[in-house]
Amino acid sequence: MTRERLHRQRLVIAALSDSLIHSQSDVVRILKSHGIKVTQATASRDLEELGAVRGKDSDGRIVYQLPSRAPATLGERALEIKFNGQILVVKTAPGAAQLVASRIDSAKISDIMGTIAGDDTIFIALEKASSAKRVSEAIRELVDASMSTRKRTPADALFALSRSIHFDWRLASYDIASSLAHLQSLVQEKIVSPGDAEVIGDALREISREIAAGKMEPDQTDEDVHSALERMLKEKVGEVGGALRAGRSRNDQIVTDLKLFLLIEMGEIAMKVGSLAKTILSRADECSDVITPGFTHLQHAQPVSFGQELAKHAFALERDLSRISDWRKRTDLSPLGSGALAGSSLISKPEEAARVLGFSGVVGNSIDAVSDRDFVAEALFILSLISIHLSKIGEEFTLFTSQEFGWVSLADEYSTGSSIMPQKKNPDVAELARGKAGRTIGNLTTLLTVLKGLPFSYNRDLQEDKEPIFDSIDTLALLLPAIEGMIATASFVRERMEAGSDQGFALATEIADFLATKGVPFSQGHEIAGKVVRHCEKNGLELSHLNEDDLLALDSRLTADLIPRLDARGAVASRSSSLGTSPSSVKAANRVLLTEIESLLSQSRSSLDRLSKVLGL
Repeated sequence: MTRERLHRQRLVIAALSDSLIHSQSDVVRILKSHGIKVTQATASRDLEELGAVRGKDSDGRIVYQLPSRAPATLGERALEIKFNGQILVVKTAPGAAQLVASRIDSAKISDIMGTIAGDDTIFIALEKASSAKRVSEAIRELVDASMSTRKRTPADALFALSRSIHFDWRLASYDIASSLAHLQSLVQEKIVSPGDAEVIGDALREISREIAAGKMEPDQTDEDVHSALERMLKEKVGEVGGALRAGRSRNDQIVTDLKLFLLIEMGEIAMKVGSLAKTILSRADECSDVITPGFTHLQHAQPVSFGQELAKHAFALERDLSRISDWRKRTDLSPLGSGALAGSSLISKPEEAARVLGFSGVVGNSIDAVSDRDFVAEALFILSLISIHLSKIGEEFTLFTSQEFGWVSLADEYSTGSSIMPQKKNPDVAELARGKAGRTIGNLTTLLTVLKGLPFSYNRDLQEDKEPIFDSIDTLALLLPAIEGMIATASFVRERMEAGSDQGFALATEIADFLATKGVPFSQGHEIAGKVVRHCEKNGLELSHLNEDDLLALDSRLTADLIPRLDARGAVASRSSSLGTSPSSVKAANRVLLTEIESLLSQSRSSLDRLSKVLGL
């Protein structure tokens, strides 16, 4: 043991000697109050090296008993080693046997068949008696080295850099769920006894309840959600809680947690998208007989049913729902059991944990499983595209509410005033929908850039996958209900909307279409329509102002039966195909779309209900 470690242990003993220690967090708090540098990791190491004995007080609470002084030499760790045939007997200081045995097991010294450790004695079975002296020397060298060259505690700067608890704590409930499923596998494989599993499982469920009630939170010494929950578990049940580490790695653990989280959260987003789409369709049906100019290049093009103009956004949102449904199928495979990258020799049936967690199956390649973040990138793309669709809605409603359009009046509860201009009524929801699209697109770009150069299997870069997806989920969860409320409560000013429906010669195409029905090639009809438009421009007329004599004077084929089509409402009514803009066509198309949306929502609702029940959410 180095002088520095011995000096630290004496300081720790002095600081803790008059205190009741119920947890590692108590150690951290007390040592900090004495000016001793400490983290959760160093506190655990201090208790371990000092040989602290864990027990319970009269009230049943966990308490740590510390020695009165720090051990000075290795002799107080391993007093003597004796051998009798094929059995080595190692005597240690009280409470140190487990520590020394773990060092021996980790070293995999040849000819050692196994170890059994008590409080101060280790029994070591040898393959042959002739190796006893060599093994004894190897054990002494090992323990000497391990006491002076333990794993280094990370520097504060490294710990701060790698710390993720401030954002991945929201995965706690999913981590507990995956831990409970893994625990069942460990029992089936006889790695953990049913008795220990019951203790661990009860403690995990208790932690879950305390977290949900806001009674348990991570502290500044926790690095990530996994280490925080393991600390909490060990504080409740002791070192037996460490049994959960068997057969899994944080690599497969975190990707399992993240998949479960996103399957739930993307389902919730789908429900909000579907609700918005249905609201849009409802308002579109109300406006199916309102005739407005349609636009291309922001110029008047042809008159359309405003119901069709509005419903187009629901069609885009239905595609988003379909994308989420397809994404769910690809994501619904469990990676638990992949271990660090090569699977686990302890877990022979990862399909069982997948079933317990509600996954439809297991991934096919463990190396791919722990490094795969396609499901996060794809979710970010879907969320970005939803944001773009909301941004388009925002842009149009910003224009519709302007004095220049005057088509829409927003409800007071979905608009804001000005701090200086009392007449203002600002479309903030619509404008924020535009602005936040840049945020979600940026999150997608962030993750794609992280993923583009990662070799082989898991790399620590993948820690950067969570903040972008969390932010995009949160952004859409806020934005979707606000957009829906804005549209649901908006008032449409019909007179203003219809006033410009036949302006700007928006009915010129009707002339060419009419002539086509009379056998005139469309190219010629197009030229004749242009001639009519020029006549109207020269004489300050709209097409609807022309009478039969005017039309015949321009071309003998422009007969009186064209006149009904030079009216915006008549022109819209004539487009009655399944893709047409007539009110009847619009309502029929909306009914079909509503059925498709309801079907996709049913799938999302079913998936949410199933996962929520399985995970106990």
